[in-house]
Amino acid sequence: MAIDYSQLIPNNVDLSSDRRLQRALENWQPRFLDWWKDMGPDGTSAYDVYLRTAISTDSNGWANFGYVKMPEYRWGIFLADRDPDRQIAFGDNKGKPAWQDVPGELRSTLRRLIVTQGDTEPASVEQQRLLGKTAPSLYDLRNLFQINVEEGRHLWAMVYLLHAYFGRDGREEAEAMLERHSGDPDKPRILGAFNEATPDWLSFFMFTYFTDRDGKYQLASLAESGFDPLARSCRFMLTEEAHHMFVGETGVGRILQRTCELMKEHKTDDVRSLGGIDLPTIQKYLNFHFSVSLDLFGQEASTNAANYYTQGVKGRFLETRVDDDHLLVNATYEIETVEDGRIVRKAVPALQALNERLRQDYIDDCAKGVLRWNKAIERAGINFEMKLPHRAFDRQIGAFAGLRVSPDGRVLSEAEWDAHKDKWLPTDEDRAYVTSLMGAAVTQPGQFAHWIAPPARGINNQPGDFEYVRFN
Repeated sequence: MAIDYSQLIPNNVDLSSDRRLQRALENWQPRFLDWWKDMGPDGTSAYDVYLRTAISTDSNGWANFGYVKMPEYRWGIFLADRDPDRQIAFGDNKGKPAWQDVPGELRSTLRRLIVTQGDTEPASVEQQRLLGKTAPSLYDLRNLFQINVEEGRHLWAMVYLLHAYFGRDGREEAEAMLERHSGDPDKPRILGAFNEATPDWLSFFMFTYFTDRDGKYQLASLAESGFDPLARSCRFMLTEEAHHMFVGETGVGRILQRTCELMKEHKTDDVRSLGGIDLPTIQKYLNFHFSVSLDLFGQEASTNAANYYTQGVKGRFLETRVDDDHLLVNATYEIETVEDGRIVRKAVPALQALNERLRQDYIDDCAKGVLRWNKAIERAGINFEMKLPHRAFDRQIGAFAGLRVSPDGRVLSEAEWDAHKDKWLPTDEDRAYVTSLMGAAVTQPGQFAHWIAPPARGINNQPGDFEYVRFN
């Protein structure tokens, strides 16, 4: 469906037909722009950036590319096309028509889910606020800004739902999402991973690979919701989210490629002396960001997750493709948990294990990218393998919180953990070294920082020396 750009707020929800809602969102818009000015990419208001902008929610030809000053980016409300015959695919309401309004008994549940999802979107923009100053190339700078504007639009998607379907409570929640800030000791973001610092580009690429991938799975679960406006919002958000994970996977891959080039060229593992990021340090960053992202899925056995599913508000990843009864009343699912200080596998009711099932889908997906990274290392002739750590490694939430576990899944004593943790997680020295590589932004077209390789191809098939950002 085409998007109406003639409106102050671009949309494909016929916003002009609801003057009250339109005025409420137009009142929220200046506060969003103030937030972007104060908390978005620092000092970039005059830059012309080669951005893609959504023009349709169709799967083909849904966006165009052009130079945009980011404060003039047309943030709007875009929902995937409605299927008038759509039915709820799971839970007690399976087979009933999808809800076009919020069922009264599910009002607080749906509001909480929408607020939690919405809160992550501006959080990542805030976390990445200063990264542009150390961009390794114009290509990377453009990708950072593309992600930033789309995370801002995803905030708009959730704010629209709050304003349109949750009355005064929704409007207050929309205001609060501009008042909480990442890392703010008084008003932090809701989820812990979104209060972590993203101080360097290795962290940024790991975040977009691992943490944005968590977002993919959360959005995919909400895209199955019986509340149709939420499902349609999330389906279109997933279209935009794919690029964010691409930036993460290729970003880490390009750092690995450059490291391997330095190792081969100079016949040494001592890449730090050559201004590169050594493979063990990259592995440590992987360990950290993977385990932080695993926490975002919540408890292994969760009554809340069971209720969400039974009520029809949040499904599984690709719910309709799962070959079972989509009720799960009598089904079981095997999870790993802790008993008497040991990691054990046990069968639990499948309804309570939905978080863990989603986490497993996520882990399987993460492993595919790691496999591609390892094939690149192997092609370079380097004997090193990147690995995902065990799901119990360095967890802060869930059954493994507080348990000391090695990356290969061995339960350790506190003394053993203390003796080895610096081999597994980034130390202050590691972070200081990576930060030391983040010099002034590389702003010459076609040039790249010493520690990262150029991309295989340009955005929208542009040449290698394309001027992705113009400074005014």
